[in-house]
Amino acid sequence: MSVHSESVTNDQPHKISPPSPTQAAPHERTRDVGGRLRHIQQKVTTRHGWLGDYNYAWLCMPTVPWSRKGKRTKTAPPFYALDSELPILLAAASGLQHALAMLAGLITPPIIFASALNLDSATSAYMISSSLIGCGILSLVQMSRLRLFRNYHLGTGLISVVGTSFATLSTANAIFNAMYADGTCPSTVAEDGTVTRGPCPDAYGMVLGTSLICAFLEIFMSFIPPRVLKKVFPPMVTGTVIVMIGASLIGDSGIPNWGGGSNDCKGRPTSGIFQLCPTIFAPRPLPFGSPEFIGLGFLSFVSIILTEMFGSPFLKNISVIVGLAVGCIVAGAAGYIDGSSIQTAPAITFLWVHTFKIRVYPPAILPMLAVYISLAMEAIGDITASAEVSRVAVIGEEFDSRIQGGVLSDGIGGFLSALFTVTPLSIFAQNNGVIAITRCANRTAGRFCCGFLILFGVLGKISGVFLAIPNPVLGGVTTFLFASVATSGIRVLAYNRFTRRDRFVLAAAMSFGIGDLLVPDIFTHLFEGVDHPNKGLQGLFDSISIVLSTPFLAAGLVALILNLILPQEDADDDDDVVEEVVDVEAQPHSKEEKSPSLTMNA
Repeated sequence: MSVHSESVTNDQPHKISPPSPTQAAPHERTRDVGGRLRHIQQKVTTRHGWLGDYNYAWLCMPTVPWSRKGKRTKTAPPFYALDSELPILLAAASGLQHALAMLAGLITPPIIFASALNLDSATSAYMISSSLIGCGILSLVQMSRLRLFRNYHLGTGLISVVGTSFATLSTANAIFNAMYADGTCPSTVAEDGTVTRGPCPDAYGMVLGTSLICAFLEIFMSFIPPRVLKKVFPPMVTGTVIVMIGASLIGDSGIPNWGGGSNDCKGRPTSGIFQLCPTIFAPRPLPFGSPEFIGLGFLSFVSIILTEMFGSPFLKNISVIVGLAVGCIVAGAAGYIDGSSIQTAPAITFLWVHTFKIRVYPPAILPMLAVYISLAMEAIGDITASAEVSRVAVIGEEFDSRIQGGVLSDGIGGFLSALFTVTPLSIFAQNNGVIAITRCANRTAGRFCCGFLILFGVLGKISGVFLAIPNPVLGGVTTFLFASVATSGIRVLAYNRFTRRDRFVLAAAMSFGIGDLLVPDIFTHLFEGVDHPNKGLQGLFDSISIVLSTPFLAAGLVALILNLILPQEDADDDDDVVEEVVDVEAQPHSKEEKSPSLTMNA
């Protein structure tokens, strides 16, 4: 899932005639091998090739919130377009910012998957590494924009970095619950009735297998004209889905981890290893919701806010990482960090060091198909935002081909990511804020970003460090991250006129979505009255239950259906149009001068 970043271009210092970067000329792109070698030699042996005209002081200077903008005299850096000549240092610095801005969103899903399935630390660390490596490789494909045939392409040709979708995370939680409920995954019941879930790596393999076959839906959708997709999935539908994804993740993962853990310890059982959080074997286990846990999470949360207030543009781009770092430093000093995951993690790793039995879980097919539909909706919005901040056309044939190529790359990426032992990947939008701040939309920076992500994944100790992050620190940061997702959905909903029809559709959709959030088990017993269903029918019942029990799927389905079947309203039929309101008592003679027919806002 992606987080739509607000444009912060207006917060940059005023320009004082900055030098413009050199746009690569057509004859330079087709120079011979000798010319290319001479160009590379000049680039790596000259100051301009390394530094260019970029204002690095502006990028690294902290912000003073109460300073008057009118007194800023520092020169803003020039804008580097997609194919501009980019200084080596700026390419590396921008690529690192993109990678760090993405990092928290990339490591969170595998950590939550591993926690939900109670996997060992070695497998959990591998899942983080494979996620980073897979994201780096498939992001390179997304940035490539390879021509296939006619006007069809593969990739957007923009800095479109992909990551594990939060939509997958929300749906997988419901699928895992169903697997533990039907006995696919092991669980034990204590004397006091406490249910303890056992390790279930096969469940992850089933999600991968189901994702692999469902990816063909998004591949097919990429060949549907973008205007048709936008008509079927307007902002009313996409905004509702994004809001519910963010809200459900806050309740399922963010806040529970902030309190100590999203595993069985949040129920405060009186026996077993989950009496304390995260388990009784942790360095400093405490009951769920202890003030120490709340304080650690709050420290990370406040660190993000302070970084946004006082940090330099570079630090603002990685404020979530700053929050993690500050929380981990304090947690380590207080003895809350278990370093065993760092010690056991390999120095070097790669894909397929650990493997999972890839199989299809039939009840998960319908929910996963819905996930890929939501991924296509997200991709269209994120590609549009990336095109805007990259200063390329957002209408016309070229833009439509970027959307087509991006959705196709998303679908193929979903297929390949399953083979990489990674859940479906989708375009993220965190990097749009980095482009807006650094004024660098060059794909060379994007390639550096992919290189850093692959490097972070190959260095296995880094995954061990991420795995050692205490739950409260992770919870404080991810609560902000997931709330940003919900805020992005609200922003998308704001594109609607909110006519009576729009409010009706949104209210009906939120009835199911918010209802699911508040009473998660309402649809789990829907088909228990059916006597002796066969295996196929039971699988269908389980699929429907998973869809209805996943807030964003239920709300999105209702919004999609109502938006298609309810007739559109004319502007004249909008009951919110206020023509004129007259205070008759204050203007007693207005009865004779004004028409008695007044429209009031209900």
